[in-house]
Amino acid sequence: MTYVHAKHDAPTTFWSKYIVSYDHKVIAKQFLWYGIFFLGVGGLMALLIRWTLAFPGQPFPVIGHMLFPHTDGVVPPDTYAMLFSLHGTIMIFYAITPILIGAFGNYCIPLMIGARDMAFPLLNMLSFHFAALSGLILLASLFLPLGGAAAGWTSYPTLSTLIGSPGLGQTFWCLAIFVLGISSTMGAINYITTIISFRAPGMGYFDMPLTIWGLWLTAILNAIFIPVLGAGVLLLLFDRLFGTTFFLAGAAATSGTGDPILFQHVFWIFGHPEVYILILPAWGIVSDLLSFFARKPAFGYKATALSMTAVTVLSTLVYGHHMFTTQMSPLLTQTFMTLTMTISIPSAVFFANWLGTIWRGSIRFDSPMLFALGVVFVFGLGGLTGLYLGTVTTDLYLHDTYFVVGHFHYTMAASVLLGGFAATYFWFPKMFGRMMNETWAKVHFWLTMIGLNGVFFGMMVVGWGGMHRRLYNPFVYEFMEKLIPMNTFITWSAILMGIGQLPFVYNFIHSMFYGEKASENPWQVGTLEWTLPSPPIHYNFEEIPVVKCGPHEFGNPNLNNGRDFQYQTEELVKGPQA
Repeated sequence: MTYVHAKHDAPTTFWSKYIVSYDHKVIAKQFLWYGIFFLGVGGLMALLIRWTLAFPGQPFPVIGHMLFPHTDGVVPPDTYAMLFSLHGTIMIFYAITPILIGAFGNYCIPLMIGARDMAFPLLNMLSFHFAALSGLILLASLFLPLGGAAAGWTSYPTLSTLIGSPGLGQTFWCLAIFVLGISSTMGAINYITTIISFRAPGMGYFDMPLTIWGLWLTAILNAIFIPVLGAGVLLLLFDRLFGTTFFLAGAAATSGTGDPILFQHVFWIFGHPEVYILILPAWGIVSDLLSFFARKPAFGYKATALSMTAVTVLSTLVYGHHMFTTQMSPLLTQTFMTLTMTISIPSAVFFANWLGTIWRGSIRFDSPMLFALGVVFVFGLGGLTGLYLGTVTTDLYLHDTYFVVGHFHYTMAASVLLGGFAATYFWFPKMFGRMMNETWAKVHFWLTMIGLNGVFFGMMVVGWGGMHRRLYNPFVYEFMEKLIPMNTFITWSAILMGIGQLPFVYNFIHSMFYGEKASENPWQVGTLEWTLPSPPIHYNFEEIPVVKCGPHEFGNPNLNNGRDFQYQTEELVKGPQA
């Protein structure tokens, strides 16, 4: 059964239009600005980390003396620990999640399934405001007497207990993540309900764009596993505030309860599905964009959707490969290794389908397509290097080295970041009614790709050479001195990547006001959002559309309307029967 929202008037006051808006499109923009802001904060932290590793003891240029006046601009060791902890936390939970899931989930779901809004507009509005509150709590922790959290983005006890982190920074971290979990759970419930109940008449599950498949599967994982993380950080909060011993080392010898390893189980039961929570939307977006800009139907559409579903299911079973070095039972390690190898099969299927979509396509190298092709490249590298970490024997050597950091950044930072940029360039005309400048977009792409691969491939090289992560100055060890030139190269690559984001910021802000006005369908694709004005009216659809074909109908030789694509609202044109 399909549910339909009634038409409603647009809000008239600034407060109701921009601050406490119930309109999914406005909430999407709020999440987008929120994510871009934290992307800048997390990126600055990354540059501070890289400078410290390449030039230990040297002051950070320009702003170093302002940030660290007591050390003459040099990043001190305790601040370094805080930087890598908050960099990971911010990039995963406060940058990637708001952009891909919060912004494009909110924007695309109703428009691409033919709905007038989300199923629960009030819940949607509250979801953003809980996320904003969480961000404020995390930023506030930077100004506490002992600074923010410094136990890593995973916050393992004993580092994250009062023994390892005596200040309030870690407590604020736990509170911020718990509040953000409430926001994400609200969003997940909304997304799932909207996609199941508010699809346009005629739109079956296999008529949905693959973007919607990715967002739907992500929401399902969020609804199931975000509460697991919430429970873990709540228990850690109890340990810190009320003297409980859930994760207290040695507590089992006295009271019979308490174990730091328990937190690792709780964290990774959430944490490995989280990898797919973040990357599934990017997979869906890339699967659609490759079809749109290759001007041909998505190769193996159903196989891609079912492979993404299989990955979603298997992702709930493989978390133990993060814990091979915790003295886990050999029987369990072999089981988790086998499951990890198994999850690579559906991943390989849809990756092969991406190549099938590109093959012999009439490719248009517009900026969204460039970033989508970038995802294909970096995810291929990230996926292949993951096999070394899913295998017990090689993981024992590579665990906790920069090889893990490089692999993680290829699969998460690179794939998801490029996917987010692809989505931004693609839907910007629909969101703001103006086109972004293609020349600046391509400058942004190439600077980002060159810098990004220099950073993350270099990380894998130094990790293979034995360099462990989280070391303030690894070159105090003689055997790592040979890695100094590579670390310097990684840092200059990171600086190049950072500079490469300036064209994006300029292009984004300038195009909002002065960009070329967008037509209704500038990319010439057939999904439902491109049947609407740019930007759409307040309640999206004057009349709820009726879907009559799939989202990737390109190159049909029987079309005689001057287009090489069909809208989903048009009957599929078929040739004469043989």
